[in-house]
Amino acid sequence: MEALLNFAQPLDSELLDRCINAVYTGTPADRDQAQRVLTQLQERINSEDASAALNWFRVDLLLEQGSNVHTKFYALQILDACIKYRWRTLPREQCDGIKNFIVNLVIRLSSDEALLRGNKLFISKLNLILVQVIKQEWPHNWPSFISDVVNASKANETLCENNMAILKILSEEVFDFSKDEMTSAKAKRLKESFNQDFQLIYQLCDFIMDRSEKPSLLAVTLQTLLRFLNWIPLGYIFETGLVKRLVFKFLPVPQFRNDTLACLTEIAGLDIGQAYNTHFDELFTIVTAQLAEALPPDVNFAQAFESGSEEDARFIQNLALFYTTFLRPHLHIAEKSAMTQPKLLETALLTLIGVSKVDDMEIFKICLEFWHHLASDLYTAECGIVPPASGQALMLAPPPLLGGQAQNTSSRRQLYASVLTQVRGVLISRMAKPEEVLIIEDENGEIIREPMKDSDA
Repeated sequence: MEALLNFAQPLDSELLDRCINAVYTGTPADRDQAQRVLTQLQERINSEDASAALNWFRVDLLLEQGSNVHTKFYALQILDACIKYRWRTLPREQCDGIKNFIVNLVIRLSSDEALLRGNKLFISKLNLILVQVIKQEWPHNWPSFISDVVNASKANETLCENNMAILKILSEEVFDFSKDEMTSAKAKRLKESFNQDFQLIYQLCDFIMDRSEKPSLLAVTLQTLLRFLNWIPLGYIFETGLVKRLVFKFLPVPQFRNDTLACLTEIAGLDIGQAYNTHFDELFTIVTAQLAEALPPDVNFAQAFESGSEEDARFIQNLALFYTTFLRPHLHIAEKSAMTQPKLLETALLTLIGVSKVDDMEIFKICLEFWHHLASDLYTAECGIVPPASGQALMLAPPPLLGGQAQNTSSRRQLYASVLTQVRGVLISRMAKPEEVLIIEDENGEIIREPMKDSDA
């Protein structure tokens, strides 16, 4: 195994295979030796001149001609480190060669359905490597990257599916994880490039959602779209047919409803002032109406969560997330809609009450935070708050009087009265049971508390 560390000799790929196999199947002594050699080999490669080290290690031959899966992943690990930390030290022709090799390999493996499914983990790692190359090369050395992806995607649905996965990873790298991964100047440049070319990406998403009937492609497109929604220009969301397509085409389909609800939740959480209030009103109206059609009026969410599939459980959680995310910043919009369509807000709140009964702590916390927000908002609006003087406690002013009588219940309290009655019942039923104790006198004459056994256990 030590011969692998001799850079004066060509790399022995068969010896490398045996060394890597020893890590997984060898004796403890062989495993320790193999791991030490592989670690030293990686350190040697990282410490040598990057160009010369890659010319010696020949990642391309190991990936294309090798048959050992573990060796291929080891080679990708070497290549990943070089791209991340030493790309700028490589000659331009070698950078172009690596880029073209990775691109061609990804295209070859992801253009065939059988190869894509059979090499899923390997292709996922290749996608990550390609994204690292894109971050180094785009836009200055690869200005046509987005147009290349879009044009290739329209020619092959299987390739398109993998390309959407690449765009999803790239969006996450640039907009979600860039703070710790790249300089602020580089992150800003990539974000600007994404925004400039997003029209092409949106056209591709629209093309797929309109024409494709391949479930796996539509699913990954919705998942990719979800990563875009928190940064794309608002016009693509509210001034196109995107929202209606999500609600009317994909939300009713069980296979897509979770990804669709996640997208709609991301949109619902946008707090962008009053300019788009009419669009949020329409969003609340059509989503609630669509869900009312899809869900039985007497649906038992707790039972469905307990006995249903994992997808059913996710759907119930996504329902809670959508309504709580929408109503917290946009409650006034829903209340305004209730003046003409009172059933909409009632349906949404009754759905949340049903979901609050689900025996899952995370879901209950989501609902509980909203009920607390609603109650606090109503209490603040209904009661006059007297600002405390320095050093004094907060005092509540008495309600204003009308003709010597307490003012009639406000329209907001009437709107929520029946709902809040049901909420109280749910919250009381979910309260933690207090500890049962007896107060007794022990043999020393001291009064102590003696815990009782849980009678329900």
